[in-house]
Amino acid sequence: MRTRTCKPTLTTSRRSGWEVSRELASSRLVAAVTTASLGMEAEQEPLLGNRTSGSREGDIVETEEHYKSRWRSIRILYLTMFLSSVGFSIVIMSIWPYLQKIDQTADASFLGWVIASFSLGQMVASPMFGLWSNYRPRKEPLIVSIFISVAANCLYAYVHLPASHNKYYMLVARGLVGFGAASTDEVQVPQGNIDQVAVVATNILFFVVLFIFALFETIITPLTMDMYGWTQEQAVLYDGIILAALGVEAVVILLGVKLLSKKIGERAILLGGLIVVWVGFFILLPWGNQFPKIQWEDLHNNSIPNTTFGEIIIGLWKSPREDHNERPTGCPIEQAWCLYTPVIHLTQFLTSAVLIGIGYPVCNLMSYTLYSKILGPKPQGVYMGWLTASGSGARILGPVFISQVYAHWGPRWAFGLVCGMVVFTITLLGVIYKRLIAFSVRYGRIQE
Repeated sequence: MRTRTCKPTLTTSRRSGWEVSRELASSRLVAAVTTASLGMEAEQEPLLGNRTSGSREGDIVETEEHYKSRWRSIRILYLTMFLSSVGFSIVIMSIWPYLQKIDQTADASFLGWVIASFSLGQMVASPMFGLWSNYRPRKEPLIVSIFISVAANCLYAYVHLPASHNKYYMLVARGLVGFGAASTDEVQVPQGNIDQVAVVATNILFFVVLFIFALFETIITPLTMDMYGWTQEQAVLYDGIILAALGVEAVVILLGVKLLSKKIGERAILLGGLIVVWVGFFILLPWGNQFPKIQWEDLHNNSIPNTTFGEIIIGLWKSPREDHNERPTGCPIEQAWCLYTPVIHLTQFLTSAVLIGIGYPVCNLMSYTLYSKILGPKPQGVYMGWLTASGSGARILGPVFISQVYAHWGPRWAFGLVCGMVVFTITLLGVIYKRLIAFSVRYGRIQE
């Protein structure tokens, strides 16, 4: 009786165990599918979503006062970045004429170092300010950086006063401006594991994106003066108008990208932006048989021995006015490539500028977005500091690279190498494409 009694009990317990196992397996499968679906939604959700009761953000406890304070801080940062970008755009167009005016010994190669000094200061300061903002109140690094920026800009405005070595004063001033321009971004939320390979890869992508645009905005003034014979005043005015138009174009593009990212995702848009940038620089390569205007004036006047007395008098009468009013225009004879490199037509240049103006803001925004989503719920001050340092490194090397290559070998080599860099970046993006996913997606796969 005892045995008969035990057998049914044992059978019943086995059946219950199998049923429990099946229920656990089913619940785990449902949880895994639910986690994956939530992760896919998180991949395409905006970084700053609307706080609705039905959304996942609604589960986070946040008071109304904190919500308003957070958005007030974000809007202040928007305004700060806008004013900083406006100031940078104004200065970048006038650096080359200003440098030539305050110091006649400065050449195009030194221009690259002056522009790079801004990013060198920013690269040094960004990790410091990022670490500072993680352990101290965020107002402290912001106030210090603003104070440094104001003082450095005042120094930049008066670099023409010293009697000598003015170009080095400008170099120091721009470096201090960059030091004060270091940005600090952070999110005070719990920590989690991060895909370090994706972090490093995104930093490389961001480096290349900033490198490309830094060299473009550096070379635009010397390029237009060499190719189209523009004076310094014309180059500052016309190039300023071009960059202003590209800024308006970027606003429109970014509004469209916000809608498009919800349908195809950030990675695909980043890839498309890189392809557009490559096409833009490929179009910028010199083609045809027409050559730029050469600065023959000084060489021509000093090399002709058979000059009449009347021509000498007329030349002496005209030369002071020419020296004071305007410099010779065209491609300098000192740049040997001017004699054999075809001109970049204005239509060709404008088309390229439009394409680069489309691709750059797209790549820049998608790099930031992907990077922030990869980091996920973790204090991002230091990580964002390294990303800014990566971009600053690009702004250091970009101007130096383009000024040296352009001055010695010309635009064909310069822009051809840039096309090769973009191809390398597209290849890198293809290799790590599957790893550039949001933290929530990766975390869901680990739980699964």
